Amino acid sequence: MANEQSNSANPNFNLKYRRKQSAEEMKHQVVTFVLMIFFTLIAFAAVAIEGISPWFIRPTLLLLAAVQVIFQLYYFMHMKHKGHGAITLFIFSGLLVGLITVLAFVTIVWL
Repeated sequence: MANEQSNSANPNFNLKYRRKQSAEEMKHQVVTFVLMIFFTLIAFAAVAIEGISPWFIRPTLLLLAAVQVIFQLYYFMHMKHKGHGAITLFIFSGLLVGLITVLAFVTIVWL
């Protein structure tokens, strides 16, 4: 696992363990980065193709953006590691308040 630590007194073992963990972490970040680039290309292609309905493009773009935000938080902001509980709570609380605010304004404007 990413957060397990070695309790060995052997410094060579600890160094090998840390290198293995760092290599695994880097692999996850590279894969995530490639996926994010792929999602961005899909979004550009969806907008560039003229035959696709805007009623399909808008939700698709929002879904791709949400997936990229999750990737950013989970992998690049290291939210998957232990000890980020309070930060996660604040981020998701702010997200909830923001979504409720947007929903309220959209409801007011449309009605």
